[in-house]
Parts: sequence; structure tokens; C-alpha cells
Amino acid sequence: MNQEFELIAKTFQGLEEVLAQELTELGASNIEIGRRMVSFTGDKAMMYKANFHLRTAIRILKPIKHFTAKTADEVYDAVKSIAWEEYLDNMSSFAVDAVVFSNEFRHSKFVAYKVKDAIVDYFREKTGNRPSVRISNPDLSINIHVAEDRCTLSLDSSGESLHRRGYRQEQVEAPLNEVLAAGMILMTGWRGECDLIDPMCGSGTIPIEAALIARNIAPGVFRKEFGFEKWKDYDQELFDSIYNDDSQEREFTHKIYGYDNNPKANEIAIHNVKAAGVSKDVVLRIQPFQQFEQPKEKSIIITNPPYGERISSEDLLGLYRMIGERLKHAFSGNDAWILSYRDECFDQIGLKPSVKIPLFNGALECQFRKYQLFDGKYKAFRSENSDKEFKPKREEREARPRRRSEKVTYKDSRKPSFKGSRSNVSSRPSTDDGRPKQAPAPRYIHSRKKNDDNRSER
Repeated sequence: MNQEFELIAKTFQGLEEVLAQELTELGASNIEIGRRMVSFTGDKAMMYKANFHLRTAIRILKPIKHFTAKTADEVYDAVKSIAWEEYLDNMSSFAVDAVVFSNEFRHSKFVAYKVKDAIVDYFREKTGNRPSVRISNPDLSINIHVAEDRCTLSLDSSGESLHRRGYRQEQVEAPLNEVLAAGMILMTGWRGECDLIDPMCGSGTIPIEAALIARNIAPGVFRKEFGFEKWKDYDQELFDSIYNDDSQEREFTHKIYGYDNNPKANEIAIHNVKAAGVSKDVVLRIQPFQQFEQPKEKSIIITNPPYGERISSEDLLGLYRMIGERLKHAFSGNDAWILSYRDECFDQIGLKPSVKIPLFNGALECQFRKYQLFDGKYKAFRSENSDKEFKPKREEREARPRRRSEKVTYKDSRKPSFKGSRSNVSSRPSTDDGRPKQAPAPRYIHSRKKNDDNRSER
């Protein structure tokens, strides 16, 4: 019943180590960091928890077959040899996603077609009927990963990408991905110990993800469904116990501030913050960065300014000069983290970063830089803090992707006990295309204290 099996958590390049740490805290075993992924082992409960709790995972895959293939026929034969009745029947629907890095197979769609044909022919020969292929919301999502001649066939336990939390009601142009936003926050080490400010927050992704991290609210609580809920071996009682357990949530005594100079973006952010149930923690205001003033309390800035790619500015370099000026004159004594793309933009800030971390925002190879702001001159600041480690060891080097062969051993953490039931409650709303609709804010399925951010009142 508690048999462990191999699992793979997919993520964005640059977030692998953050994801590995999340898995460590979740209690996963045999954690191994690869490129854009982290492999681990766990039982069914761990697979459910990974989908529900991980903030930096895009999807959780369960490999069911590893094989080598140099031709399309070899892929077909290997897939057809699987006992597919364990996962599907001829009345079910499925979809195949192929990821290919190979000189043998040049087109990922061709590989996907061969996998589809093998499954269809398997059922047609055994039953005379065949399951249907459905791209949107299938009963079973299948993933095949090909690296040269090494193939891994997996079941996708997540279904829709995990970055689609479910709280986003609307979005601005080119919004920051929720997984990337959460990864940026976790990289800074912030867990709610002080105020957090995003002076260019757009639709509010960073403030919302920060509020969920500060209160340790699982990001999966807003989702309408996960892929594994349609599997033949789905254990509803087990998932209910995970879904309803809020014992790890905590109090947050500070504030998160989100500013933007665009009234439409501010309106969208307000809707999204309400949908996420964190209005008590997040303060939103229409305010240009030029008007930013020294905060009264200890604070950290985490922000993602325009790059001049998908979103531009009339004077992009002038914008970054202004950012540097405001940081120097209105944020002394605090740390600021900025994600951007162009070196010439960073140069305009006019400050020396203490940390540079390469991150990908979509296809753009960006950098996430930390600026430590202080009063007076740099040497005086260092001498006054000579008893402190100015640059933590984990930040002394630039992050780099680990190769798949490099292993990292972590200690297992204790697993929390699960309580509660999801029975006799209204079902989560369904949508025809899997995207959030304009609707009243979603509510938690498990019961909550009435004074907990008024979430139980919705």
C-alpha cells in the first residue's frame, strides 16, 4: 500500500535547487537534481503532496517505462508492450506530450503520434475498440521524453500545468509565471520575517505568491482538479486528508505591498488578491516608482521591471536609472532583488550587486540580482558589519544547473499527520478550457477559522 516508486518534478531552468529543497522539506527520498527537473521517490501520498504543496514544480511525472530506441518502430513496439489496461480502458480518453532532444528523432509530434498509435492498436487488437485522443482535459495525460536514444514514458499526475494555481481572474500583458515568482521569493530566503514590497507588481503575482509563502498556504488549494484524480487507482480518502490538512499554516504579522502606475493593472491585481484570499496581507496602491519613499519598517523588495522585450517603456534605460536612484535614496538599510534581462539595463541601476543568479523567464535568459542598500560608503558599511558574514556562503557563487549524474543527498523530514474530510462540501467549479473564469473568489474546500483572513466567509 505504501510502495515507493520513481517520480519526476519538472521546473524551469535555474529553479532546480529550490525545488530540491522543497522536496526535502516535504519528505521525499532519493532526490537527484537534473536539468529543468528533480527526480525523487515516494509513495502515492507523496505524489499527491508534491502536486498539492510544491510551489516551484510545473508538473509531477510518474515514469512507467524506460527503454532505448533508435527508430520510430522501436518506440512503437516498446509502448505497445505495456499492459495499458492498468491505466486506461477503451472508453477512456488520453493525450500524449513528447519532449525530444535527439538526432534520431527530429520531430516531437512524430514521436507523439507513434506513442498514440501504439496505445490505440493495443486496445483495438485486444477489445476491438479503441480509446479516444483528446487534447483538452483527457482522462490520462502521457509524457514521453527522448534524449538521443534514451526514452522515458511517464504518466502526468498533474494534468494542467501546476503554475495555473486557480486564483488568477485576469492578467496583464506578459504576466510573470507563478512558479517563477514563487522561486524568486524562495531564493531570497524570505519567509515572512519582514515587510515585502513589489513596486511594479502588475497583476499581483509576486505579492500573492509571497502571501501564500508567508502563511504557508499550499498553492494547490485553489485548483479545480489534478490529473491523478482520474486515474484508476485514485484514492479519494487519501487525497482528502492531504487537501484538508492545514496544520502547517502559520500567522503572518507583517505586510506585503504591491504598487503599479497602471490603474488597469491595479484593478486586475485587486481581483486576483481577493480570489487568493490574501487581502488581509496584501496592500495594493496606484503609485509610480518615482514616488517610492523610505519604508518605516524593515523591508525587502522583489520585483520584475519591464525588459524592453514583451513589455517596453518609452525610456527603458531611464526607467532603470530611476530604479537605481530610488533604491539609493529611499531604501537604505534593506535588500532589493531585481529580475531583468539586459546588461545595459542593470548597468543603469548604478549599484553593485552582491548576488547574480541566472534564471529563465520564458525563453529569455535573465539574471536575478541582489542589491544590499546601506547608508554612507561601502567600506564603512563593511567595517561596521565586520562581525557578520556579509555574503552568505550559498550566495558566494553563481548558480549553475547540475548535470543529471550529480546526486544530492538530503535527510528526510517528518511527515505531518492528516486530518479532516472533504465530504459533504460543494465541488470545485469546472471550466470548459481549464482556465480561470471571471467569477466570485474561490473558497477553501476545507473549513477554516472565521477570523482567518475571512476566507471561510466566501
